Amino acid sequence: MSTNTNSSSEVAQGVYMGQAVTIRATAMTNEEIASQLYRYERVSPLVPSLADLGEAELKLYKQQGYLGVEKVLSADQVQAATGALMDLIFEDAKEARIQYTRPRSELHSREEQELAVRKVHDYVPSDETLTAIAGDPALLAAVRDILGDEPVLVQNMALLKPPHVGGEKPWHQDMAYGPLAYDKPIVGVWIALDEAALDNGCMHVVPRSHMDGGVPHYAVRDWQICDTSVRVEHDVAVPLPPGGALFFHGMLHHGTPPNGSDKRRRALQLHYAGSSSRKVRPDEYKRMYTNEMTDAEC
Repeated sequence: MSTNTNSSSEVAQGVYMGQAVTIRATAMTNEEIASQLYRYERVSPLVPSLADLGEAELKLYKQQGYLGVEKVLSADQVQAATGALMDLIFEDAKEARIQYTRPRSELHSREEQELAVRKVHDYVPSDETLTAIAGDPALLAAVRDILGDEPVLVQNMALLKPPHVGGEKPWHQDMAYGPLAYDKPIVGVWIALDEAALDNGCMHVVPRSHMDGGVPHYAVRDWQICDTSVRVEHDVAVPLPPGGALFFHGMLHHGTPPNGSDKRRRALQLHYAGSSSRKVRPDEYKRMYTNEMTDAEC
């Protein structure tokens, strides 16, 4: 696959500080990425609701590194959250930050603007509707049970894959992104606002991969696990209905293929750390998530 132009160690310094990685050109088309780096025949079962989470489900989470829940938000909450997100993009971003795939000055219509939005960061606490979801008591109770500790929200964002042009998020571990590098596991909660299906970029996971601990990441198409190191043969897709959610361990290997369909795929992503956790130091981070120890290239 691609060879890095900068060493992982150099790029890691910026990633640790929360800077975006420049997406580099790739010789692979979206169709090749979707067909070669993802599988679609294995689909994860879902727990019906948060009320159905018990000891057996928590044990399964610890074994597999993830748990899909069919209903976390009601239809009214999904509608309100989607409206709030679009208001941030089109009306008033408030304190949120919007990441575009093209310069904002080149976007002259609402359609062009929406097609170019990749992420909306830090909407908590400036948007009341989205803040309420991040602090929902039932959601926090589930995260508390998983962590065995009081949850603290450490990151919030919305992730958009517009129709036809929504790009891949390569396989990675969330804790390999510096702001989420803690000395204890974090929990990610990925909530679908649109149907997240096999054809529009639903989440894919490698079960039990969190057991590997931190693995090296490289700056290729993003900050990612090297394509040749991904156990694609173990890929399990996690389609979700609107309002469904994926709870996952911060070291779980996961990614999302491109959206080649004519459907939107919008999702909220929340990350929680335990209150007793601490951020790892930059030197610890580099040893865990870069090629510092091996000098291996991707």
